[in-house]
Amino acid sequence: MTLIRTATESDVPAITEIYAHYVGHSAATFEMEPPDCIEMERRWAEIRSQPLPYLVAEIDGRVAGYAYAARYRTRPAYRLTVEDSVYVHPDFRSRGLGRMLLARLIELCNAEGCRQMIAVIGDSDNTASIRLHESLGFKKVGVLQEVGRKFGRWIDTIIMQRALNDEQLRSSLPAEYSD
Repeated sequence: MTLIRTATESDVPAITEIYAHYVGHSAATFEMEPPDCIEMERRWAEIRSQPLPYLVAEIDGRVAGYAYAARYRTRPAYRLTVEDSVYVHPDFRSRGLGRMLLARLIELCNAEGCRQMIAVIGDSDNTASIRLHESLGFKKVGVLQEVGRKFGRWIDTIIMQRALNDEQLRSSLPAEYSD
């Protein structure tokens, strides 16, 4: 059975291990060296200090994947736009975990009053991530061609976007979200 839950500090070592795999073996992230557990804990704490979700998928007590939403940009005008990140342990791919994590992330960001969710997908060959996002309503809105270099090749970045919430919900947001 799969449990999707809020990530805790005790999940950070497993999250670090999953992310290290992607840093070392894919262009899904443009990081060149895997961050250590201390850095990953700092990143986890930064997300959790905001009203944004950081989730894990757990199977039989093991962290099988994780996802989080981060502020898309730090400038105040972007405050209702978030960027998603989803990573699944290689042992648990093709089981629908990415879809479960992203669907729950969308639901929670809706509840927080977010307006847009952006996916910045490393590598135009990352069809699994592109299809995952498309399956949950994201549309491709741009390609940044050859903006990263990793594994001896130039890599594109795909930008996808999905609207969140409706006008009625946005009109009921707290005053700090108004112009």
